[in-house]
Amino acid sequence: MEISAAGRYEVRITAADVGKRVSVRRLSEAGTGNEKFTDTVGVLTSWDDGVLLITRKGGETVRIPESTLVAGKVVPSAPARRRGPAASYEELARVASRAWRPVESERLGDWEMRAAVQKVPREAHPCEAVAGRRAGFTRRANSVLPLGDPHLPLDEALAVVRRWYGERGLPAYVQTATGAEGTQELLCAELERRGWVREVTAEMWIGALAPVADRADPSAVSQVVLSREADEAWLARYQRKGVSDVALRVLSSGPSVWFATVPGQEAPAAIGRCVVDGRWAGFAAVEVDPALRRRGLATAVMAALARQALDEGASAAWLQVEADNGGARELYAGMGFTAHHAYHHYREPDSAASGRYGSP
Repeated sequence: MEISAAGRYEVRITAADVGKRVSVRRLSEAGTGNEKFTDTVGVLTSWDDGVLLITRKGGETVRIPESTLVAGKVVPSAPARRRGPAASYEELARVASRAWRPVESERLGDWEMRAAVQKVPREAHPCEAVAGRRAGFTRRANSVLPLGDPHLPLDEALAVVRRWYGERGLPAYVQTATGAEGTQELLCAELERRGWVREVTAEMWIGALAPVADRADPSAVSQVVLSREADEAWLARYQRKGVSDVALRVLSSGPSVWFATVPGQEAPAAIGRCVVDGRWAGFAAVEVDPALRRRGLATAVMAALARQALDEGASAAWLQVEADNGGARELYAGMGFTAHHAYHHYREPDSAASGRYGSP
């Protein structure tokens, strides 16, 4: 923390530093005789009416009364990365968006409104209130990607967004990110002030591609079958049952898409998907028969896909993983992946559409 030449703590931030990354120390449990210091690092998203709001890397907001501040300073916008490929948030966001292409999209300034909708079959939802409604396949292909300025005041931009998705029978979502240089802590704070609900938080992890290719035993990799299409066997293992034509279009989208399958008795023992895009290989849908887990099948699937991506000139890898998926996080960390930033999906206020998507 910031300490003066006289050895005292100093607060060297003001409301003019909103939008900057700061480190502060505050006094907790003041007046109880058991005072403690608490440190917080994140982006200062507001300083109003004697209260600071700081957004941490993972997206959580910390409320700090100004009266409890002991010390504070502005710190570099993002810590230096120690390993893995160098990458900006914007580069990764654009690469990920190309891996989950929508069926239709429209520009709003520098924002992109994206949609991939399908009708909910009556037999899947016999309730009259639900049957025939439209649902989007994956929030990633049914949310706004706000990379830059919408060229409208925020309230007007959000009104356009809500109207655009409403015309398609979908709730409006805005995908944001926190925790890296160029991410959108201020936009997150503005959405929360307007009642938008953060429904999903996950992380983007990145790593070098070659170690992934070398991770598995060659005999295990030889069992993996690669294809350009998601056939019936692959879809039988995929966690989302009843995949529609729209879903298949999204799954097959991307510059160079590969599907991996480890054959099983009734359904595949394991599957995976990879999108090769320049120097990047993006992994998704890595799923294993629950009865066959902890046998290296997920590693073999990723290794086979990584080798194909290396052959196409890729050198770096990315994937997205939810914060509570401990098994996946352990697997990916062992392959050399590390978290780059967190991303979030904010749902419009007063929408009852929560839960209509199977995953981010």
